[in-house]
Amino acid sequence: MSRAFVKESDNPVGSDLPDRPISPHPNYVTPTGMAQLRARLQDARARKQALEKSGGDLESAEALRALGRDLRWLEARVASARVIDPHGQPRDRVAFGAIVTVADESGEHIYRIVGEDEADVEHGRVSYVSPLARALLGAKPGDEVTWQRPAGDCSIEILSVRYDG
Repeated sequence: MSRAFVKESDNPVGSDLPDRPISPHPNYVTPTGMAQLRARLQDARARKQALEKSGGDLESAEALRALGRDLRWLEARVASARVIDPHGQPRDRVAFGAIVTVADESGEHIYRIVGEDEADVEHGRVSYVSPLARALLGAKPGDEVTWQRPAGDCSIEILSVRYDG
């Protein structure tokens, strides 16, 4: 077939950004996490509108493509979010949204079990699908669980469980 009959793409080769991957796990979020997702979505929409008004230079076009990808991901995450109300969680054991105080050989630590999009290890927020959260889920104060980590298993004692909100 002659190249004369092949439609050329309107975008230069390699200009399309692949979509951000969506987790295969249920999208559980805390009420705070849902508010954060909605705020991120609103911010991305506002940035897109500002870029569309600013003109059509190459930098703006690239930023718009990146924002389009982020918007699709954020819209999918907001649409699939399942808000878990902390009031409905069991008070005597670790479940989604729990704030758990634990002790291990290095001392005491506090973790909050949250959704994947809320996770921030530096602030003690761990995803419910993480190995640490999986070890903690269902445990009660006084229980000892094993956290299976790449660096080796770690024994953790549950000191307390609470829920905010």
